[in-house]
Amino acid sequence: MTEATYLEAEDVRDRILSGEEVAILDIREWGVFGDGHMLFAVSCPLSHLETRIDDFVPRKDTPVVLCSEGKADRHLVDLGAERLIAWGYTDVNILAGGLDAWNQAGFEVFSGVNVPSKAFGEFVEHAYDTPRIPPEELKAMMDRGEKMIVLDSRPMSEYRKMNIPTGIDCPGAELAYRVHDLAPDPDTTVVVNCAGRTRSIIGAQSLINAGIPNRVVALENGTMGWHLAGYQLEYGNERRFPDLSEGGRAKAEAVRERVAKRFGVPSCDHDQLAAWRAEEGRTTYLLDVRNLEEFTAGHLKGSRHAPGGQLVQAWDRYVAVLGSRIVLVDDDGVRATMTASWLIQMGWPEVYVLENALEGQALVRGPHRPHIHGLDGVQAATVTDIPEAAVVIDLADSLTYRDGHIPGAWFAVRARLKDSIGKIPDAEVTVLTSPDGVLAQLAAPEVGALGRNVVVLEGGTAAWTAAGRHLETGFTHMADETSDVWYRPYDMDDAQEGAMKQYLSWEINLVNQLERDGTTRFRKFPQA
Repeated sequence: MTEATYLEAEDVRDRILSGEEVAILDIREWGVFGDGHMLFAVSCPLSHLETRIDDFVPRKDTPVVLCSEGKADRHLVDLGAERLIAWGYTDVNILAGGLDAWNQAGFEVFSGVNVPSKAFGEFVEHAYDTPRIPPEELKAMMDRGEKMIVLDSRPMSEYRKMNIPTGIDCPGAELAYRVHDLAPDPDTTVVVNCAGRTRSIIGAQSLINAGIPNRVVALENGTMGWHLAGYQLEYGNERRFPDLSEGGRAKAEAVRERVAKRFGVPSCDHDQLAAWRAEEGRTTYLLDVRNLEEFTAGHLKGSRHAPGGQLVQAWDRYVAVLGSRIVLVDDDGVRATMTASWLIQMGWPEVYVLENALEGQALVRGPHRPHIHGLDGVQAATVTDIPEAAVVIDLADSLTYRDGHIPGAWFAVRARLKDSIGKIPDAEVTVLTSPDGVLAQLAAPEVGALGRNVVVLEGGTAAWTAAGRHLETGFTHMADETSDVWYRPYDMDDAQEGAMKQYLSWEINLVNQLERDGTTRFRKFPQA
């Protein structure tokens, strides 16, 4: 294949409805993507294409459709298509006219991020009438000293930023696994919260589906609702679930059997998995739903970490090929089964739990290391080699830059450097950095082509920090806009409360927009 094929909006929609494999990649920056996009488009910015494409689209003959805004940024899809073809992708397509054409064809455009999952959360609340309590009722329960426990279904990285008083971190897939030890008394009310709505709803409904005897409720609007009600949050905590007891494990395994039967969760063995992964014309994702510590301690070769709660909350961060097959991994099948039950309800056509996934298998230690295209050798400098008069360009995302960057470094977005480089002073040496140095290394030839004498900071900003060097904070030297990131209400420096109210209203209204769109396959199962 030497060039991409252009597809009309109607053709792309037909592909989505067909159920056949297709990856729709929106290659604008994540923040711009959040302002408006197709429901099933996956954010894969051109700036990060080399680092993400193999995980997102592992099979080179998968049909890929690239999209952007329209005429104004057509160069993004043209360059993206050129790179994919150079890397061996054989079915590369472009949405003709981009999102503008999609909109003009009368199809729905969605704002926000992780929209399919968030919309599914609203569907679940409506379909199953998931019980919830307002923050005022929870506060009154606390004040009365009622027998209750608050379980925060977010990852520790989010929990640490703010949490409901007394709340314990217990990410989504861990809930039905750990609740038996956390709330052994059936008279204890279990309150599930997240930052907003989705993980509160899914988490509470998971425990209800698990059949625990306790009263289970979702905290209405999560930490945002708690804050808007005028109550204090806690910050910097690291309270988390305890180690699993034998009694807790036995109850969790009983949950697995009940949930697998109700939602028809299928399993597969290692031989079947090997056959699928060797199969031509079909994509199989192998995702490990355990927590990060467990994954890092040992995981199957070829698997990626996708903690179960986050996979349900934001599947488009892990999977890009619609119609693909998903195989889930954990140590005893409980968390994989709970996660699979939700993906099945979302309408994924094939989701399996790998039997005896880790038993007797050779395991790989350490984090997942994605394949990265184009890491050619470039001149690198250590922290001590950087000349005092050098200009530093930081290619981290704007949130990371705000939270800490090399003093004097300029913020820039890789894919827009051609437009922003003129705002950055020239010097005898221009040093590129990024959190781990990878993005800086990829961008070095591009900056060199713009007339700069470029070196890359070896190890990136992490090496600077490891050397004990100071970081400065804030948006101090901005060569570009902060539209590279979708800012959540609690990421904002000001106007947080207004943003929270707008965000919660947006989530609630997703159900109506879904009905107009008509491309989802959400499923409601009979009550047990």
